[in-house]
Amino acid sequence: MSEFRYKQVLVIRSDLKMSKGKIAAQAGHAAVSASEEARKKHRAWWKAWMEEGQCKVAVKVKSEKELLELEKQAKKLALPCALIIDRGLTEVPPGTITCLGIGPAPTEKIDRVTGMLPLL
Repeated sequence: MSEFRYKQVLVIRSDLKMSKGKIAAQAGHAAVSASEEARKKHRAWWKAWMEEGQCKVAVKVKSEKELLELEKQAKKLALPCALIIDRGLTEVPPGTITCLGIGPAPTEKIDRVTGMLPLL
């Protein structure tokens, strides 16, 4: 397998105990929203990621606090990101922060924020 120069990371809160379907939906929201952010603000990164095949990696954190700290770190590095806040129509209360999308961006930049996290 070749190494990807660009990727997107989807960070899911494991403490919420969401169903697989709910996790998939929330990760989808994060992927699309963060991708749009990259397309607007980092078009070259977005374009390269699209051409490489849109590598995505799903990882997990244990708390909202941990997720918000990652968002803060990503923003410090000027990485495109999208925090997903659920409307509360199915499994979690309204306003619950469920996940974070980071990138697409250069792999080495994203790894500085998420490289230590366990895979989902």
